Amino acid sequence: MKSHPSVTLITGAAAGIGRALAAAYAEAGHQLVLLDKDADPLEQFAGTLPGAVLAIPTDVSLPAAIEAAFAEAESRFGGVDILINNAGLSEFKPMDDLTIDEWDYVLNSNLRSVFLCSRAASRTMRERGGGRIINIASTRALMSEPDTEAYAASKGGILALTHALAISLGKHGIRVNAISPGWIATEDYDQLRPRDHAQHPSGRVGRPADIARACFFLSDPANDFITGANFVIDGGMTRKMIYEE
Repeated sequence: MKSHPSVTLITGAAAGIGRALAAAYAEAGHQLVLLDKDADPLEQFAGTLPGAVLAIPTDVSLPAAIEAAFAEAESRFGGVDILINNAGLSEFKPMDDLTIDEWDYVLNSNLRSVFLCSRAASRTMRERGGGRIINIASTRALMSEPDTEAYAASKGGILALTHALAISLGKHGIRVNAISPGWIATEDYDQLRPRDHAQHPSGRVGRPADIARACFFLSDPANDFITGANFVIDGGMTRKMIYEE
């Protein structure tokens, strides 16, 4: 990758994991482009961050909105070096009650946006000598609860898309990986019950910082031998056999 200040674009940056990622990358000195469909929280949060931050209210379910956001990012910073596809939403309801429009909105927001953002980012990454794309999936790509079909399908699609992009973009010096978080408590961590922590083999529920550290690892140019991989960060829960007692 070429030597220049790193430009990191994060989708779904106004709350939750995305907000924590933005704060961590800002603290590390990255120039930031932050996307979220909730304009007021996004702009208020961006105003609290150090360094160069461009906040762009964007509904990533809309292809034209994505193209406009990346054009603005390129105009401001010249391109993107690191893309973190974090935006996601859910619609948990019985499949008989799930409308086609709801299904499409979840898939377009969670999965299609990853393809469109990755395609847009890769255009400037090629010109800048390479880049890193990190897709935030979910352990729900690997296991499920009832009434989660749209969300599970979108996250499972992200895993397949991750290795497809890794193969297509590898020759351009672009590494593409996924992270599948488990239970990450983004607020009121102190209100969790002892049994919430105890059910995890790691002994605790996850924090956004756990995901941020993984993103830093995957976005480090030195780790260029890792691509097409999925990192499950869930305190060991997907490896645990669970039976009712």
